Amino acid sequence: MNAKSEEFILGLPEWADKYMKECIDKVKEVATGSGKIVEVKERNIPTIEYFLHIWLPILNGESINRKTYYEWLKSEDPIKSNTIKVIDDKFKALATDIVANEGKGIFYAKN
Repeated sequence: MNAKSEEFILGLPEWADKYMKECIDKVKEVATGSGKIVEVKERNIPTIEYFLHIWLPILNGESINRKTYYEWLKSEDPIKSNTIKVIDDKFKALATDIVANEGKGIFYAKN
C-alpha cells in the first residue's frame, strides 16, 4: 500500500466538496410535450465508490481504495479519521436530502 501524504489527506475534503457540487448541479435533458428539449435539474446522490474509483483519479490523478477509506474512518490517526468523517457526514447529509426531497430512496438503499 502506498502511504499518502498529509497534503493529500488534508486536500480530500476540498475534492469531496467539488464532487458534491457536481452532484448538486447535475441536469438532464428532457423533451417537453411540444418536443422542445429543456434541461431539468436532477441532483445525483454522492457515492463513495464513484468518488474514489472514478471521479477523484480522473481529476486529481490519485486516490485511495474503499477499504482504505473505511480504515481511515476508524483510524486512531486524527488527521485521517477526522478528514474521512467530515467527507462521510457531508455525503450522507446530501444523500439524505436528495432522498427526502426527490424520491430516490430505492437507489440510496441499494448503496
